[in-house]
Order: sequence, then C-alpha cells, then structure tokens
Amino acid sequence: MSAQVVAGVGMGSMISSGGLLVEHLSGSQATAGLATTLATLGAALLSVPLAALSRARGRRTGLGAGWLIAAGGALTVPLAAGAGLLWVTLLGMLLIGSASAANLQSRYAATDLAEPRARAGALSLVVWSTTLGSVLGPNLSGPGAVLARPLGLPDAAGTFVFSVVAFVLGWLIIHTGLRPDPLLLAQEQQPTTSAEREHKERFAARMRTALRHVAASPAALTGLAALVLGHAVMVSVMTMTPVHLAHEGASLSIVGFTVSLHVAGMYALSPLVGRAADRFGRVPVILLGQVVYVAATLLAGTAGNRQWAVAAGLFLLGAGWSCATVAGSTLLSESVDAAHRPEVQGMSDTLMNLVGAAGGALSGALTAVYGYGGLNAAAAVLAVPVGALALWFSLRTRSTR
Repeated sequence: MSAQVVAGVGMGSMISSGGLLVEHLSGSQATAGLATTLATLGAALLSVPLAALSRARGRRTGLGAGWLIAAGGALTVPLAAGAGLLWVTLLGMLLIGSASAANLQSRYAATDLAEPRARAGALSLVVWSTTLGSVLGPNLSGPGAVLARPLGLPDAAGTFVFSVVAFVLGWLIIHTGLRPDPLLLAQEQQPTTSAEREHKERFAARMRTALRHVAASPAALTGLAALVLGHAVMVSVMTMTPVHLAHEGASLSIVGFTVSLHVAGMYALSPLVGRAADRFGRVPVILLGQVVYVAATLLAGTAGNRQWAVAAGLFLLGAGWSCATVAGSTLLSESVDAAHRPEVQGMSDTLMNLVGAAGGALSGALTAVYGYGGLNAAAAVLAVPVGALALWFSLRTRSTR
C-alpha cells in the first residue's frame, strides 16, 4: 500500500500531461491519444512477463521490476521532449506503461494470503491506497511547468521529473518492505506436484490455455468481460478529456483538478466497493458499474464547455471503473483454481490493456471526427455487452440453484 501511494504520483502525472505533451510535439489533436495508447500498450506487453517473474521469484521482484522500468520511461520522456524527438518520447510513454502493469498486479498481491470471505475487501484496500498519490500527481502540472521552463522543456514535460522520483521510491519500498513475499509464502503453504512444477516452467507459453480455462467458467468469463471492456470505456474517455478541456480554454490547473477527481473516483471509493462486493455479491456490483458508466458518459458527453459537468462525469467514470475492476478482479480470481490463477491474472491484465490501448488509439480520431460527445456515446455502448453477460450469469446461477 505504501508503494502504491508513492508511485501513484508518477502515474497521475502522466495521465494529466501525456496527451498535452504529444499534442504539443506533433501539432495534431488526433495524435494526442497516442500518449495513453502507448502507455496502455506497454502495460499490456509487460503484464505477462511481470506476472511470470512474480510466479518464479515472488511479488517483490515482479512488482519492483515494473516500477524500475517505468522510472526509465519517465526519464526518457522529458529528455526526448526537450530535443523535440516525438518518437523517442512515445517510446518513453510505452515504458511508463510498466507502472500500470505493476499497479494492477499489486491488487492481486493482496489476495495471495487473504481469507475467501475477505478477498474483495483486501483487494480493494490496495486499490484504494493508490488514491493519495494519483490524486496529487495531476495537480503537479503547474509546478511541473515551472520546473520545465528553466530546463528548456515544454511545460507539459516537467511533471515527468516528479514521476521518475516517484517510481524509484515505489521500487525502493517494495524491494525493502515486502517481506515475507506473499506469493512465495502462499506457494510454500500449498504442496507442489511434479505436474505443477512443469506448469510453472511453461508459464509464459500457456496464455491460450488460460483463456480456455476462463471460457469454461461462466463466472470467470463475466469477471474478465467486466475488466476488459470496463477498462476500455475508462481509457478512451479519460485519454481525450485533458485535450478537450484545453481546447475549451481550461488551464493546466483545471485539467489537473479534473483528472484528480477522476482518479479519486477510481480509487478512493474502492473499500466501499469491496465491502459491497463481499456483502451483496460480485455480479450486482459489476452491474452497478455499468449503470454508472452510462451516467458518466452521458454527463461528460453533453457537458459542452461546462467544466464542472466534465469533472463530475469523469468522477463517475472513475467510480464505474472501481466497481467493474474490484468486483471483476475478485470474481475472476476466485473462479479459477490456484494452479492457473497467476497466468489467468496476467492474461486478464494483458487483455484489458490491449483493449484499453485500442480505445485510446481510436479516441483521438473519434474526437476529431465526431467530437467529445461522440466519443462518450461510443464508449457507453461498451457497457451494454457486459451488463447483458452479467444479467445472463446471474439468471443462470439462480436457475441452477
């Protein structure tokens, strides 16, 4: 939780400034979404290797590697932006995606040793701990601009200096403090057969097997759908919101405040979401998340130049993500057996980031053609299949009972 608080500063800084920096370097609104797209794609590409590293050497090594890679990316961005090198800047964004991968996998560390009845609550506490840093990060846009000017950097590049420090501190906390390692301890408590040892050695090559394992379980499939499509809704709208606000005349401080509200919606409410998922069930909370998504996109998409409405919509967007992610992650994790759980978790993070990257890539073009309202309408459509699948699973479970 401490590492999440510190490293969250680096993640929040990237969310608020990445799109603005790419638009400044490229001169094109349509390419602004590439910042979040590449960060999300980087998370997708690194989720499986980091999960495999955690499986082999523990959460401390896997999560620590994720924060160090992100620190390297955050250092690359301002250096490349100062030299006007757009593609090197985008490479840095790709590496920063490692922070998202580490952040997502941190929530599973909370479930390694959790009691079954408290899994959602334990997972939600780690998600919640990201709140402070991630809310603070976007508000460093103003100080970042002050720092950037004497260094000869674009204003939006200054916040990435804070990101470097935050990610290194996150690695240091994990490296020194996560003892004993929860995943290694959980593995010690479970007898390991020769078949499981062979499975461990072949971990990285079994993603398709993990997907088939999920497809055979309606509960796991429902959890995966909530994670993947819910993440796409959030990423696609969030990516273009700073650009939309800037075009409507909002200052960097207003942009940072709006992103902070969005991040607060994602993380601050997660303990309540976890308790609700433990008490009322995973599927009802997933359904609630889809309703909140539709309300969020309706409010933000019809806001026009009303900055308060955009901010309120982004807060609701974060709350919908919290419902889908906390309940979906818990449902997915508990619906597969322990031998397949790490690879299923890595596969789910990969899929959600790949689909999120696609949403981020399309968001710039959709906004350029149909406007910010059209982007929100397209994102709302993604909530429909998740809601339908969750309802089907709920009715199927009642019928079976």
